Amino acid sequence: MKIKNICCIGAGYVGGPTMAVIAQKCPKVKVTVVDINEQRIQLWNDPDVNNIPVYEPGLSEIVEEARGRNLFFSTDVEKAIDEADMIFISVNTPTKTYGIGKGMAADLKWIELCARQIAEVSKSDKIVIEKSTLPVRTAAALKDILDSTGNGVKFQILSNPEFLAEGTAVEDLRNPDRVLIGGDIDSEEGREAMDALVNIYASWVPKEKILTTNVWSSELSKLTANAFLAQRVSSINAISELCEKTGADVNEVAKAVGMDSRVGPKFLKASVGFGGSCFQKDILNLVYIARSFNLQEVADYWEQVIIMNDHQKRRFAANMVRTMYNTVADKKIAILGWAFKKDTNDTRESAAIYVADYLLNEQAEILVYDPKVTAEQIYSDLDYLGSRSNDANRQAVTVVNDPLQACKGAHAIAVLTEWDEFRQLDWQEVYDNMLKPAFLFDGRRLLRPDTKREIGFEFYAIGN
Repeated sequence: MKIKNICCIGAGYVGGPTMAVIAQKCPKVKVTVVDINEQRIQLWNDPDVNNIPVYEPGLSEIVEEARGRNLFFSTDVEKAIDEADMIFISVNTPTKTYGIGKGMAADLKWIELCARQIAEVSKSDKIVIEKSTLPVRTAAALKDILDSTGNGVKFQILSNPEFLAEGTAVEDLRNPDRVLIGGDIDSEEGREAMDALVNIYASWVPKEKILTTNVWSSELSKLTANAFLAQRVSSINAISELCEKTGADVNEVAKAVGMDSRVGPKFLKASVGFGGSCFQKDILNLVYIARSFNLQEVADYWEQVIIMNDHQKRRFAANMVRTMYNTVADKKIAILGWAFKKDTNDTRESAAIYVADYLLNEQAEILVYDPKVTAEQIYSDLDYLGSRSNDANRQAVTVVNDPLQACKGAHAIAVLTEWDEFRQLDWQEVYDNMLKPAFLFDGRRLLRPDTKREIGFEFYAIGN
């Protein structure tokens, strides 16, 4: 099956970068990314590629190379669907905030709407690919919807979950650990559809790294991978609290454990807690699925990963308050970093949001600096929590464009994203311009530096 036209529904953090790399590596295939968000599409089409809505190192260069050649961004969803041989569904699947499964189950509203639109528009056979993270057996629901039209169009449903780490997404796409493709391996049509997608990736990915499974295994593998990674973060964060009580150094413990080849060193950096769009919602989804099958012990086990992560964020803020003489009311606190990790402008579930919220509830005055996150996004994140009025957030939080400006006159600094530029700051200058006694907080240690002590701290990694 020769693929000439690819459509991706959803121009977000997954759809945009993934399609840009496919367009770069497969120059003879037309790739169209569609979204109903007109502003987002306008930014993807901005003549200045530095204004594209997703920040990833190296992404703007790829977009500049492929855009207008075989990479296109459009709001004409129906036209792109009609022309496509292969359709990726890459829309948001947030945790439900209503009804059955509220707070745990994935909200599949947008997935179903995509399926219905594909079924309504399609006049020729299509390969439809789940790119969004979905509950196991969602493909069966998609198949039912797509086959319900009765117009003779045939659809093959594949699962192709993304395993991108934001901040390194371009490199992850160019040189993936593996590409996972799930489909109907028991039918000739299913195997042909899987081969068509394999051939797309094989343009640059060695075939031994392309795994094919049945569709259910593929869907569940994505949830499981994120659950295992998040579990490691919560595990080392739990040990970090024990280290603080016993005098052990969590960095030394992590190094000793990570040198065991059976464990490995990755995701063993203690931190304020993991963030991002995937870890929490995927674990909650896993918990919901386990409970739906009455697997209570399985559900309780994975839910503890979330409980530990929430505890770490609360504990960090509480340590700040306790260290600053049990009050931060009317004190200026600089927050360096708002994105959930470095090299991305994604703030979803960022630890910084929750730490700031706890401090605002203690009537602190917050100054925020992040090199890639806009003031509009920062206020939107705080407003979304609903802890106080929108006007109150704007009165208590000031967003600045320079880290030194954020720190000047501050009682304390909390480094909440490990941006490389923070390593380059003149920390003695920062300290000299703070109110004394001055406090510096990172993800593990609480430092009260004085003029006789070298200024500095360890950085940490957050999220997937």
